[in-house]
Amino acid sequence: MNEQAKAATAVMEEWLSHPQELGKKPAKLKIAGTFDLHGLHYYIFKFKKSIFGSWKVAVCGGYEGDGVGHCGHICSEMEDYDPSTAQEKCVAMVEKIRQYWIDRASAQEEKKEKGNSAGKFLGFVLLSTPEFDVEAFRNALKEDWEIEAEKPENDEPVIVFHVDGMLASVALMEAPVPNQEAEYWANSNFMTREKSIAAAKAHKAHLMVIIMGLGSTPLNAGMLFAKVTSTCLKGSNALGIYTHGTVWLPEHYILGADGMKKGELPLMNLVFIGLYQDDKGVSSWTNGLDSFGKEELEILNSSHSPSEVYDMMWNISSYLIKEGAVLHDGETLGYSAEQKLPLTLSQGIHVDGPSMKIGF
Repeated sequence: MNEQAKAATAVMEEWLSHPQELGKKPAKLKIAGTFDLHGLHYYIFKFKKSIFGSWKVAVCGGYEGDGVGHCGHICSEMEDYDPSTAQEKCVAMVEKIRQYWIDRASAQEEKKEKGNSAGKFLGFVLLSTPEFDVEAFRNALKEDWEIEAEKPENDEPVIVFHVDGMLASVALMEAPVPNQEAEYWANSNFMTREKSIAAAKAHKAHLMVIIMGLGSTPLNAGMLFAKVTSTCLKGSNALGIYTHGTVWLPEHYILGADGMKKGELPLMNLVFIGLYQDDKGVSSWTNGLDSFGKEELEILNSSHSPSEVYDMMWNISSYLIKEGAVLHDGETLGYSAEQKLPLTLSQGIHVDGPSMKIGF
């Protein structure tokens, strides 16, 4: 086995071990073939989740020449391995990944043209049935938060209203969230993973909730988002909410939002803090700080305990949102004169785009 093949095998094993994939090393992993596509070299893999399980197919690449640096085309749809169709399936997976990044690059360019996303919040309330009682929602919003939402001019399951200069919209979509996104990202919720996945798989429709801060602050827009979505989650057909890269169950999300009635920051509702541990250490990331005009945070391969890493990310995220603080590449951060945690801005590992890495 040459150096490139060894590197591809190591990368494939690490990718399969991620909690959003197998969550552990595959019981067996073998190179089953190679092919070239768009001037790059790819490896076809077959692997087993368990010793007595069936072989599954995966792909890793693409490599330029004899180099060991791949371009990130690593994928498995957990389909059974069949030598007669393995290459065809791998080519299809590569093309799907390429199209994803082409679309992502286009979206990023569009985002730059329209300005950053500060003060804009988006969430999907997962529903068991395609029903949304607008009048019941208006009454509940008034009771929960003393927010008077304008009455719609028609009977469509959509409501658009204004609150202190901010724009809010709730619209019924009579279909699941596209591309099984909710099902996929429910895996990231390490607190209630199995129940979150079950809720995502069971949903038949969803409410798309959009908050635009407009002339208000991102924090005010975020708090309005938490209020509106928590009221939506009190509907009898609400299963959970897909937002900020995870799926929360109604009871947990509502509990976090209720803290606002005591003057607390509903951080859990606004920023998801992911946590992942392997033999290299504990890693963590945020999803949601971009709505406050901040870079997402990451801690990589820390030797601290998961609870210490989580608390650090929680405290820093809260500090950034409450105080409007800005972290700078090359500087340090600490909670005492002795603590100096280095800050590095670079391409994200667990998040899209750049992230601020905290050396902890």
